[in-house]
Amino acid sequence: MNTYLIHLANKYMNENKRSLESLLKPRSVAVIGASRREGSLGNKIFNNLLESDFKGPVFPINPNADDISSVKAYPSIFDIPEPVDLAVIAVPAEFVLEAAEQCGLKGVKALVVISAGFAENGREGVNRQRDLASICRHHGMRLVGPNCMGVLNTDPNVSLNATFSHVFPPQGDIAMATQSGALGLVILEYARNLNIGLSTFVSVGNKADVSSNDLLEYWRDDPNTSVIMLYLESFGNPKKFARLARSISPSKPIVAVKSGRSPQGSKATASHTGALATADVAVDALFAQTGIIRVDSLEQLFDVSDFLSKQPLPRGNRVAILTNGGGPGALAADACSAAGLELTPLSDETLAGLKALLPVRASLANPIDITDVGASEYRGALSLLASDDNIDAVIVIFIPPVFACPEEVAVVIKDLAPEFRRRGKPMVASFMGQRGCVPGTTLPAGAAGVPSFAFPEAAVYVLARALDYGRQRQKQKGTIPEFPDIDRQKAKEIVDSAPDGWLQPVEVFSLLECYGIKALGIRSAANLEQATAAAQEIGYPVVLKIDSNTIVHKTEAGGIILDIGSPEELQTAYDGLMKRMSIAGFVTGVRGVTVQKMAGEGIELIAGVIHDAIFGQLTLFGLGGIYTELFKDSTVRIQPLTDVDANEMVHSIKAYKLLEGFRGSPPADIQAIEELLLRLSALVEDLPRIQELDLNPVRVFAAGKGYAVVDARILLAGNKQHANSVPESVAG
Repeated sequence: MNTYLIHLANKYMNENKRSLESLLKPRSVAVIGASRREGSLGNKIFNNLLESDFKGPVFPINPNADDISSVKAYPSIFDIPEPVDLAVIAVPAEFVLEAAEQCGLKGVKALVVISAGFAENGREGVNRQRDLASICRHHGMRLVGPNCMGVLNTDPNVSLNATFSHVFPPQGDIAMATQSGALGLVILEYARNLNIGLSTFVSVGNKADVSSNDLLEYWRDDPNTSVIMLYLESFGNPKKFARLARSISPSKPIVAVKSGRSPQGSKATASHTGALATADVAVDALFAQTGIIRVDSLEQLFDVSDFLSKQPLPRGNRVAILTNGGGPGALAADACSAAGLELTPLSDETLAGLKALLPVRASLANPIDITDVGASEYRGALSLLASDDNIDAVIVIFIPPVFACPEEVAVVIKDLAPEFRRRGKPMVASFMGQRGCVPGTTLPAGAAGVPSFAFPEAAVYVLARALDYGRQRQKQKGTIPEFPDIDRQKAKEIVDSAPDGWLQPVEVFSLLECYGIKALGIRSAANLEQATAAAQEIGYPVVLKIDSNTIVHKTEAGGIILDIGSPEELQTAYDGLMKRMSIAGFVTGVRGVTVQKMAGEGIELIAGVIHDAIFGQLTLFGLGGIYTELFKDSTVRIQPLTDVDANEMVHSIKAYKLLEGFRGSPPADIQAIEELLLRLSALVEDLPRIQELDLNPVRVFAAGKGYAVVDARILLAGNKQHANSVPESVAG
């Protein structure tokens, strides 16, 4: 990127930050639609601003009231004698455009439109939202919403609650964006009940202007924010989202819930937000490549974020469990094993200290069951675990017995938390029977706070996600390699000269050859004479396949004959193949046959690309062959791939154990497969007409022997009639 482009990018980011400060750090707020009527949105929002002790003037706008909550009211925004940074609009949808226009003429810098009745409500609402966004752009106003819950900032110098929720959460360093206003109410209540501190909260609603991308840019440089939480239903610009997340996640963790995993969920989110739901596999790929921590529920969203806000990242996977009950300790141990956490042996010094401290009936193995002892024994045991270099993290489990009370144990944990933090060793707790909370204490609160959970499995889950995130931060970014042997000119000629639809088999393999992707030799033949000549040129043994535009899976149709070793065998195979197709009724669409070199023994894999309407081109890799759809052992990444992406893809499938060498079989040529993925990535990056590409199977051989693409098909975008037809492929 040249200096001028860098200058423009920095200028845009600075302007975006300043414009969002009018939303999240306004010096004055007007509420259009403020009301005396209790229970109305305008009444709730105005009173919430007063009760949160906002550090600036608040102006109620209501032409039918002289004052609201003892504050002078104004008939319109024009009557306010002072400048207004932020206007919150809570009037019926049909009056919003007029109010927004007046705000623009007044010089208001930002709007929060609470009102519903926009893009979520059909064609009329879509047009109204388009006009609202146009008004804001014309006057240079930023817009949150419409159809949103509002914004909130707990900074004592701001103290802004411009939402219709009466809950003002504790001050903290976690920022939160949600696309669901209804969930926002629950989120704020949950944060307050668990004493989880937020820095800022934004309900983006229909995202007519301000989106998650804008907020990510703002929070990246916000000194009051160290963790970012997202509830997402859709993506507006996933490439920009990916770029931002990739730059932020190494320093500030981003934890996200994305709804719409199931087809039913996708349909629900699309109808709710007016946005196109995206394939969940693409979301997984996006998050994996950008370092975003994906969780499955709002509870996990808060659990993981709270941990990351208060505890250091584990340096490794070695865990010690301290419990006063054998059953919960065993459950925690099982959860650790499933999550890839290791119950490490304790050091000799720790074991000696525990033996001197605890009664004979205590179990000193890991999990450490200290049985029914008091808070002093917890203190001594935790002190020993804090100094044990064999341990990366500690899980404390407490079941209230007769001999110790939860409050005393909570005090011990709080007292020792700073020592654990000093040593860079996270500690989490599970106070069972207390719903994770300790009456009369603030166990999860404060800079040295220790997150506490109702059950040990939740504590293990949080540790495991934190460990994954820590490893992600240490991972190299990777590079996109250059391949000097690529013949881009010839590849472009092949694609430019081809009509829309599926490429012919010979064209497919010629295109792969241009990018150095190794495929078995293939020839097309219209009759037996041409097939015999092709086999002679390729060299026996060969494979004979029917060439048809009406048969998709040639194996199921009996359209493939393997291991043909001579001209005589080829003639017999050809005659039998044509007879079989005639009996089966497949004569229509048959153009002839293809002749291909017989592949050697190897593991069958699949590599391919599919175009997603939202995310663009997605690269897939996994176990291939005829069982691809049965086992579904595959992984996906968003284009373009780096060398790190390719390595992770190969290592992430379950079949990787086969590639390593399984039960005496030699290891496969993993390096060659990674290069194949990178060359495939270069191919689809250079040729945007490719709508779909499928290499299946790719047969990989022993280390140093490479691979061979056995079957391939490529679809060029454009003509819907071609795109919906049966692929002309050599697929088996």
